[in-house]
Amino acid sequence: MPIKKNQIVVMNYELKVNNEVIESNLEEGNPIEFVFGLGQILPALEKTVSLMEVGETKVVKIPARDAYGEYDESFTETLPIEEFEDIDLEIGMVLEADDEEDEVVRATVIDVTKEDVTVDYNHPLAGCDLEFKIVIKSVS
Repeated sequence: MPIKKNQIVVMNYELKVNNEVIESNLEEGNPIEFVFGLGQILPALEKTVSLMEVGETKVVKIPARDAYGEYDESFTETLPIEEFEDIDLEIGMVLEADDEEDEVVRATVIDVTKEDVTVDYNHPLAGCDLEFKIVIKSVS
């Protein structure tokens, strides 16, 4: 029976990028729970879930364009290091700030010099094809 909007889906999953496990709760950890049809998971993943039954396991590959988008070089910015006073900057560190609409914006530090800091506003998985293994535990 197809899963319907507003039903609560409980599932375990494993996420791989380039055959490397990035996240998993298949072996240990609590399953995730979400309300189907409200956009709480990737639309391409939700489409696959909609066709599954309780107890079913499925592997789905989602291309970058249908996941977090292609990597966009224009989403990087170089700023004067003075804008980061009192922050012990490290490459790979994720910074958070509020934009003009009070939405949280995340940026990853990708370069630090004596004068400048380069940040990347792309999602960390932008440009990555994703492979999910999902197991539907329950639907209510």
